[in-house]
Amino acid sequence: MTTTARLRAFVALAETGSVKVAAQRLVVTESAVSAAVSALTREVGVPLVERVGRGVCLTASGQTYAGYARTILGLHDEALTAARGDVDPERGRVRVAAVTTAGEHVMPAVIAGFLARHPKVDLRLEVGTSERVWGLLSAHQTDLVIAGRPPHGLAADVVTRAVRPNELVVVVASGLAEDFDPGSTTWLLREAGSGTRVTCEILLAGLEVDPPRLTLGSNGAVVAGAVAGLGATLVSRDAVAPHLATGDLVEVAVPDTPLHRPWHAVTHARTSASTRLLLGHLLHDTAGATATADWRLPRPGSPRSDAPRPDTPRSDAPRPDTPRSDAPRPGAARPSSPRPASPALSTQRGASPGTPQA
Repeated sequence: MTTTARLRAFVALAETGSVKVAAQRLVVTESAVSAAVSALTREVGVPLVERVGRGVCLTASGQTYAGYARTILGLHDEALTAARGDVDPERGRVRVAAVTTAGEHVMPAVIAGFLARHPKVDLRLEVGTSERVWGLLSAHQTDLVIAGRPPHGLAADVVTRAVRPNELVVVVASGLAEDFDPGSTTWLLREAGSGTRVTCEILLAGLEVDPPRLTLGSNGAVVAGAVAGLGATLVSRDAVAPHLATGDLVEVAVPDTPLHRPWHAVTHARTSASTRLLLGHLLHDTAGATATADWRLPRPGSPRSDAPRPDTPRSDAPRPDTPRSDAPRPGAARPSSPRPASPALSTQRGASPGTPQA
């Protein structure tokens, strides 16, 4: 078994906690997984796993080693993809990771348009929480992330290639709009690891209210719950535009909302030729695709941008927020029609609670 295969076996065991399940995932025998982990343990010189009941768990050294193993495997896959894609970008592979809302409501139209132009590209999309997709980028397990602003602590070579307007709005079923109160209405929350959940909690803390909360575990469940009248939720306008248009949901006025949280297309500084094809599609192939047409280059000099402002040092410090003077009365219903997209939507406006989203 090669070193790469051993690392894959170890990472599979680390993620499943079971030799049997790891073997099933890799389509190898259980003895092959055990042999791979034993070989790595001998090579490292310290115990990497320990028995716990019928399963196994990582030792402290094993947890450290697993993090490096994921990055090594990610870089290996990235190198293979880049080398093969340089020969023929039209037949290369692009790994995309998107937060749930972008993966469900923004990327399908983008991918459809891209594959219509480049049908031989092997494009793979993984949808997950904000925590998940940034972790994939850190470990070089994805080529492109579509999410909110990159969090602090990512590798220094992370670059924002394009941005797209996105608003977070508070919505309720039409029958709840009249009696909506941010301090007493139940708020529907996403699962742990979701950036939108974090932003919603920060919004409520800023309002100094502690309403009932109901965790529904996914973006689709939260939207469906709001339509069913379970409560209010903070959600991307992209995710609820059809429901706002039909009147099933109504946008309600909450101080400091809507929150302007642009989508960011983020890569490492070094990208494959096939990934550059997709980035070019985002920025330039605007014919008939609204989801694609709204993407643009980041503002020169913005954090982690690939369009630096001349003579201005690059900074990772977030742009300070400025108070809104037009915050409406809580509980007032907003018009259901979406606001026209404009460059202003891609900046951080308002007394904005946090920046993560998913």
